[in-house]
Order: sequence, then C-alpha cells, then structure tokens
Amino acid sequence: MRERRNTVLLFSKLPEAGKVKTRLTVLKDGVFQPDVASALYHCMLFDVVEIICGAFTALEARPPAVDAATGEEIRDTYDLVISTAPAANVEAMEKLFSDAGEWPRPLTFIADEGASFDEHYNHAFQQAWERGADCILSMGADMPALTAMDVAAGFDGLHALDAVPGGGIVLAPDQAMGVSVIGWTHDTDFDHTGVYYNRDGLTVLPAYIAKAREAGLPARYLPPIPDVDTMGDLMHAVTVVEALNYTAAFDGNTPPWRTADALRQMGWDEVRVPPNDLFDPRDEIDK
Repeated sequence: MRERRNTVLLFSKLPEAGKVKTRLTVLKDGVFQPDVASALYHCMLFDVVEIICGAFTALEARPPAVDAATGEEIRDTYDLVISTAPAANVEAMEKLFSDAGEWPRPLTFIADEGASFDEHYNHAFQQAWERGADCILSMGADMPALTAMDVAAGFDGLHALDAVPGGGIVLAPDQAMGVSVIGWTHDTDFDHTGVYYNRDGLTVLPAYIAKAREAGLPARYLPPIPDVDTMGDLMHAVTVVEALNYTAAFDGNTPPWRTADALRQMGWDEVRVPPNDLFDPRDEIDK
C-alpha cells in the first residue's frame, strides 16, 4: 500500500483591525468599524478550519483507493497548512489558535513571501511540495459557505487527475470572476504567475483557464463557493450561513456557527429587501 499525502493550503492574515476585510469597514465603502470586521473575519477563519478538519475525518474514514493501473491500494492522508504573512506573524497566528483550545487535528503554520500575491502563492505551494504533498487544494479563510462536501469534491478531482500523465488542476469559482479554491497534483507543471496580476486584464478565473489551456492541462470544475469581501458579499453570506447552520443537523456538515453567532451579535443575522418592480412583466401570467 502506498501513501498519498493531501494538503489543504489555507491562506489567512491575522485578524487585525484595519488590516483585514477593510472593504466591509468605514475605512472604505463598508459600514462596520475595523475591529468589528476583523472579529467577523476571526470567526470565519476558525469556522473554515473546523470545517476542513471535519472533512478530513470523513475522507480518512473512506476505504483505501485503488490505483487503476497497478491495482495497488492507496492510503490517503490529509493535513492542514495555514500560510500567513509576514513571517513575524506566524508566532502570533500559532498563539491565536492555541489560545482557542484544542483543535481536532494538528495544524501547521508557515509564512509566504514575495513581491506580489502571485509570488506569495507560489512560495506557499513550493513549501507544501517540499513538505511532501502529493496533492494541494488551496483556499482563503473568508469562506463561511465552505462545506465538507466542497473539500471532498476538490480532493476527488485531484485524485482523478493524479493518474493522468502530466497532472491537471481543479478550481472552484467565487461570485466575482475569481476563484475560491484552486489546486493541482505534484506532477503538474503549473503555478500562479501572471494570474493575480494579469497583464491582459483578465480576472482570476479566466486567467487560470487561459494558463491551463496554453499548457494543455486538463481542468476539473468544482461547485462555486462564495467568499466575503464586500458588503454585497456579506449580505449573501448572511443567508447562506443561516441555511448551513440549520441544515447541518440533517446533512452532517460542520456548520459555520461562530460566524452565525458573530452576525447575530452584530445585528446582521437577517437580510430583508424592500419590494420592487424590477422583474419581467407578468400581466399575462398572474390572473
């Protein structure tokens, strides 16, 4: 039996006021004070980590996979690596989690460096490969809509590509022409260069697709997962978080309960809209 090492690479800043989720604050075009926005991000970060840990437990409970070519059994293992910047913040991030108490499984903390987001992303991936990862699934911490099923779907896609010569990528779009999840196998000749700072003006999702197309790489599409950057994103997240916390009792998912509690304390646990007439004419239908 051979071992296949799977890594979730989670990118997160420290939840510091005025340095995270500023588009939700009065510093930009939001309505919250910086400390409120950072506290909300803190809750999202912890929820996402707990959701990923729950997904790992379910994935490790599966029977061993079988290599279609050789018939050899494959034992999949999973670890969570939290990447932050600058390097001086690693110790503070470790303390943030240790102060919160026990976590379902060990967490690894690293620092990513570079002159652009592309370079930071590439540096974190390189560190994960050097740690022995065979498959990497990466995401941000501002996704309270993430589910264990999303994590499983990502690794299922990577495992299908693991048998493909030259590998391939998996990606899930967000709600704003970007991606919320991106990953590939160890043997895939791919990186993030030119994606987040695209010279042709492409947004992130089409930039990844263009890069994969140019390299002739297969890509697998994952269900969209919204993140939270703007006030509009937040209003959508309010409704999704409520639904996930209710349905968790029936579908076994780990709910984003910290985010739900923070939204309640903020008075943002409901979204209501005034009536409007911005719809197709229904005179011939409603009688």
